[in-house]
Amino acid sequence: MGTHYITDDCTNCGACADVCPVDAISDTGEVHAIDQDACTDCGACDDACPVEAIKWE
Repeated sequence: MGTHYITDDCTNCGACADVCPVDAISDTGEVHAIDQDACTDCGACDDACPVEAIKWE
């Protein structure tokens, strides 16, 4: 299984956090971050990001 992560391209809009079904995304101040232990890799955040700042590894 892979891992989703948020790059520095994040504009901190919060669209990803709004759609995360397991609340694995939080505001860290300047950008949002994904809690890898809570993330289920569903991809909802990736689809919601307007600047394509969420990547898959």
